[in-house]
Amino acid sequence: MTGHGSLRLVVRRVIPASRERLFAAWTTPSHLKEWWGPRGVRCTHAEVDVRVGGRYRIDNELPDGRVLVIAGEFVAVDAPTALVYTWRVAPSAADAVDELVTVEFLAHGTDTEVVITHERVVDERKRGEHEDGWKGCLDRLGAFVVVTART
Repeated sequence: MTGHGSLRLVVRRVIPASRERLFAAWTTPSHLKEWWGPRGVRCTHAEVDVRVGGRYRIDNELPDGRVLVIAGEFVAVDAPTALVYTWRVAPSAADAVDELVTVEFLAHGTDTEVVITHERVVDERKRGEHEDGWKGCLDRLGAFVVVTART
């Protein structure tokens, strides 16, 4: 194990949608419930108060039926270009350190590059889990915006 909360992860994906659409998909509870989570994970509940100091909560039902809750507080909100928020998974140890997530929405013509920087990760195992999770989330976010563009 490395130093407590010392690892960092960056995941990038170009998605064929405007940053306004992607920002809304990331911050609207009904949208989050449609796409959040890697394959096999279902978002059963989402609350989002998108303002500095506002809180969020996302309930994830895993394939085995367990529910993991991801919750935290917004540190920075710059619609539609960036979000910064703390990240804690419950249940977790009482002495767990809040991780930090930055999501950037970078316009590239009609597409948007979504850049997720996940910091303060405690060890390589967790970092790998986060990488798999974020890649799965971005797969589903891309599919969500393509499908909803047709409706």
